[in-house]
This record gives sequence, structure tokens and C-alpha cells, in this order.
Amino acid sequence: MIAHVRTADGVAVVDLDDESLVALDPSAPFEPPQQPAVELPLVVAAATAGSTVVAVVDTKPPIVVSHDAGVTWRESGRGLPAGRAVAISDDDPDVVVYATRNRLYLSRDGGRFWQGLAVELPEIEAVALGTVP
Repeated sequence: MIAHVRTADGVAVVDLDDESLVALDPSAPFEPPQQPAVELPLVVAAATAGSTVVAVVDTKPPIVVSHDAGVTWRESGRGLPAGRAVAISDDDPDVVVYATRNRLYLSRDGGRFWQGLAVELPEIEAVALGTVP
């Protein structure tokens, strides 16, 4: 799986499996997925896939997750730095990418555990998930 990341220097393509930067194109187009309306305070960004909703909030911990379309929420990401963007895989809602200023964090279990990726990026503005072409 890959992440398309809009950064201050262009669009980065990151391979999530081997944690490598595949490309950085200053002129590549990037259309982030539309953010769902989330009725929570301090929301920075949000993403949805099916009934799973993940929101980046300006609190500690910086992530809240709902598996019932926003009816109930649980906190996630204790110890993670403040976030800027989030994306959920349409094919597998357990796969979530959380973006901070320069790093990506990956969860493969719906936001319970997070792994920091090795690649460091220019300042991150938005993120989207896709498959390897």
C-alpha cells in the first residue's frame, strides 16, 4: 500500500510496506479525500471508510476513533505528537495513516497500535491512501 502525501515541497509517494520514499514531485496534482463532518471539538482533520471514522484532534491523545459512524469514540495515539492529517484505507478500514509535521505513523489494527515510519518528509499538509500501481 502507498500513501500520497501533499508536502510543502510537492507530492510525496511513500511505500508503507518498506517505509521508503518512492517519489517527490513538486508539480504532481493532489486531491485529498473529502473530510467527513465530525461533531467533535478541536478537530484538525478526519477520514472515514464505511462506519470507521478517525479524527485528528488538538488534544492529547491526538486521535479519536469510532467504529460506529461517530456514535461512540475512543482515544488513540497516546505518546504521538500533534497531528495534521489522517487517511483510512477504503479496502481495509483497519489500515490508518496519521501524519504529523514531518512523519507518518501507520496502524494496521484500527488505531490501537501505531508504528512510526522511518521516512522523514518536508512539512506535511494532507495525506491519502492508495495501492501500489
